[in-house]
Amino acid sequence: MRIARAKLPDGSITHGCLRDESFFPITGDILRQWKEIGNSFPAAQVKLLAPVEPPNILCIGRNYKAHAEEGGADLPEKPLLFIKATSCLANPEDPVVIPAVAPKRVDYEAELVVVLKKAARHVSETEALQHVLGYTCGHDVSARDCQNGDGQWARGKSFDTFGPIGPWIETDLDPSDIRITGRLNGKVMQQARTSLLIFSVPYLISYLSRSMTLLPGTVLFTGTPAGCGFAQEPPVWLQPGDTYEVEIEGIGTLRNSFVKE
Repeated sequence: MRIARAKLPDGSITHGCLRDESFFPITGDILRQWKEIGNSFPAAQVKLLAPVEPPNILCIGRNYKAHAEEGGADLPEKPLLFIKATSCLANPEDPVVIPAVAPKRVDYEAELVVVLKKAARHVSETEALQHVLGYTCGHDVSARDCQNGDGQWARGKSFDTFGPIGPWIETDLDPSDIRITGRLNGKVMQQARTSLLIFSVPYLISYLSRSMTLLPGTVLFTGTPAGCGFAQEPPVWLQPGDTYEVEIEGIGTLRNSFVKE
């Protein structure tokens, strides 16, 4: 099932189900109980938004071996957690703004994103996926000069619009072995399968839940494959007018263009 959040032709915003090229509004809470209501709308007549408004955006760094190696880093012995500000959230198809204070080294990172449906605290790996609503595409846009120069990653990862997710949440998906592709202006820059994750989705949920309560609606960026712009020869930085697509097998494609602030 595809669960989306959309702006309807009358300007109202609601969650709904996408099927047969139509959007079916729902009433209730997608994290608890809901049901479809009223008439459907042609999908082309609604504006898809980020499918969830998360209380927290948790992210895992260097979770693909080849990506760690391209950055000259050792493989992590445990998940490397960082956090993006929730104010960085961006919608599918909306422009990502290259910030005026850090315009020169903005990079792309295609990622599988997990959306939690209920609180998780001290859960086992075998129980972990019971806490998942579904999966979506994510783009962890990164200002590398800030990321590398600040001594920690939060600011470089959290500029407004640096966290596009979407276009919807796919609830019927096995995350263990699916293909992730990142394309810059139509050219494939990143591609891998989630079977190559150093730390799997169930492991990440269990590991993080032993340190903090993972709240309902939390989104978890699971790491990006190799092929980032900083590792190209010469480096490839995102420029105004560029478009980056994150396509994930079994989910769909998240697409955003880039503009100058």
